[in-house]
Amino acid sequence: MAENNTPDIVYTKVDEAPELASASLLPIIRSFAAAAGVSVGTKDISLAGRILATFPEALTDAQRQSDDLAWLGDWVKKPEANVIKLPNISASVPQLVAAIKELQGQGYALPDYPYEATTDEEKAVQAKYDGIKGSAVNPVLREGNSDRRAAAAVKKFAQSNPHRMGEWSKDSKTRVASMDGGDFFSNEVSATLDKAATAKIVLETASGETVLKEGVSYPAGTVVDATYMSAAKLDAFLEDEIAKTKEEGTLFSLHMKATMMKVSDPIIFGHAVKAWLKPVFDKYGDALKALGVNPNSGLGDLLERVKDNAEIVAAIEEVRAARPPMYMVNSDKGITNLHVPSDVIIDASMPALIRAGGKGWGPDGKEADTNCVIPDNSYAPVYDASIEFFKANGKLNPATAGTVQNIGLMAQKAEEYGSHPTTFEIAEAGTVKMILDDGTVLHSHAVEAGDIWRSASARKAPIEDWVNLAIDRQKATGYRAIFWLDASRAHDAQLIEFVKPILEAKGVADKFEIMAPREATIASLETITKGENTIAITGNVLRDYLTDLFPILELATSAKMLSIVKLMNGGGLFETGAGGSAPKHVQQLVEENHLRWDSLGEFCALGESFKFLADQKGNEKARVLGDAVDAATQGILDHDRSPSRKVGEPDNRDSHYWFARYWAEALAAQTGDAELAAHFAPIAKALAEGEAAIVGELAAVQGKPADLGGYYHGDAEKTAGVMRPSATLNGILG
Repeated sequence: MAENNTPDIVYTKVDEAPELASASLLPIIRSFAAAAGVSVGTKDISLAGRILATFPEALTDAQRQSDDLAWLGDWVKKPEANVIKLPNISASVPQLVAAIKELQGQGYALPDYPYEATTDEEKAVQAKYDGIKGSAVNPVLREGNSDRRAAAAVKKFAQSNPHRMGEWSKDSKTRVASMDGGDFFSNEVSATLDKAATAKIVLETASGETVLKEGVSYPAGTVVDATYMSAAKLDAFLEDEIAKTKEEGTLFSLHMKATMMKVSDPIIFGHAVKAWLKPVFDKYGDALKALGVNPNSGLGDLLERVKDNAEIVAAIEEVRAARPPMYMVNSDKGITNLHVPSDVIIDASMPALIRAGGKGWGPDGKEADTNCVIPDNSYAPVYDASIEFFKANGKLNPATAGTVQNIGLMAQKAEEYGSHPTTFEIAEAGTVKMILDDGTVLHSHAVEAGDIWRSASARKAPIEDWVNLAIDRQKATGYRAIFWLDASRAHDAQLIEFVKPILEAKGVADKFEIMAPREATIASLETITKGENTIAITGNVLRDYLTDLFPILELATSAKMLSIVKLMNGGGLFETGAGGSAPKHVQQLVEENHLRWDSLGEFCALGESFKFLADQKGNEKARVLGDAVDAATQGILDHDRSPSRKVGEPDNRDSHYWFARYWAEALAAQTGDAELAAHFAPIAKALAEGEAAIVGELAAVQGKPADLGGYYHGDAEKTAGVMRPSATLNGILG
């Protein structure tokens, strides 16, 4: 046990399927870790947990809980930090509101989320809730840059057992549509500060000056960007693309990241909802407003609010009938692309569509070619280049494909995901200025009412750490290494000014290439098609997008990625993969008591965490545990013990039994630590002899509904009962 009751390893408490899986897996981890004197604690970064921690004044003493995110934010800056981070909900407003409603129903006297805050009290409540939305967790925890790659065992298994890929046709109508001007990409300006500075952001209009934000501090060497998206040009673009989709006979789809980009993307999403129903908003705008309709919340919320107004409902149906068919989230339930802003997340939706041969699901339950609308042009070329590549060359062959690893710049809120406090929807036409404390106007944009203005930054120390991490990774692998930077883009041009001198000073400039995202995408696809490997060295958003795109093409999922964050002050953060499909997994568990979530990402992170602990604290027993985790993970893959998708077949709980068994067998068989071998030999024997009973007990619960006591804030005892139904397994673990 670490000093001051701080655990050796912190395992995060999160949401949805990953958290359900933890109810089964974490007791196994704790049981095994205890034999090596390693303590594994938890800290709650779930959406419900963050809500409760934010409003202690509304709760009873028994209901209050600590601010674990704040604690973790402090801990990751310490050299002893060791965190296994599972994917958490980055909440959109509909998810936030749903979680609040559930907690209120459980007896927590939380205030409602005020959509339209008018009083000072409502504004204060709204500001607190807005601090929970979007990527509230990752910028706090990510005090280091990202090293993400497919673990060797996972890649080997994918090549030996290639997943199904959709067929591509050269005459596929699927395409990517983006704005050709007026977007964030075209309006971006950037500068590197030569000294520390504090800035304020103001909007100057005919009626005076409004301070949008002040006291924004930057150390010397910070790259500071500013840009905006024109609302008028966005609306014209959306209207044009809806018409083109109708002409082309394809599905209309919008691909955004309204969870992470919690200010800008919900607004863009709302513009799409209004564009889709433009005749309805033109005629019934006042009535819709009176009903509390906010297009940013999606079509689903709108339809619920107008359901009792027959005239508006009829008008909506008339418009929908005239529109092209829409890409669907769930055809059977009529849930469209525009229903909920958090339902279609670009880094999951676009790779899935590309893997499927460019096909999306339409309202008729059939696959069809799709117009993939990605308004901003910053990263849309990645998906456009991928689609055009596969149209020309056919589908990727996972059996022979090489791999794309990633080194991502994300430390200390680098780039867009840390920009929420400096993103604004402009209320009145004027000029937005970013003014430094010495009076220098760093950036300036003429804007119109409704435009979306934002600033982002990346600090010098994280940038230098990122470049050095890339150098280390290239040296370790010898792979082709590409910095995905566009010299014609303002922000990227500033980063290139950091990258080149470091590469030259280290004598490795000849081992790296610098390419714009479109060209880098093509080069990377060409490389892996030949069976060779490459490293993509990217900024924060591309890190997120590419570590879904390439793993989904290579492995069928991004949940199996090894994700190591080497914290800048010496600690380690081990991330376990993506959670984009987690809601569907929970739905299946509740209906059929079958959880198909694959914990392979957790297994990979766990092994790395134990080995890091061994290096960090000299605990050689932890290293033995970590090596045995790797052997167990290999066993899961070699014997195909991952969860099945169908009820009645092995699920997540079965895979945990096999993981525990393979782990115990590896520990019993190793010769590096006789004490651990002796401890685990009887456990391995009991797990093997108990196979029939354990598998039978796990199978017996499937096919019936499961009661978790809540979606966002489940009942711990009920969840444990559902996820640990084998008395035999529980008894062996103790």
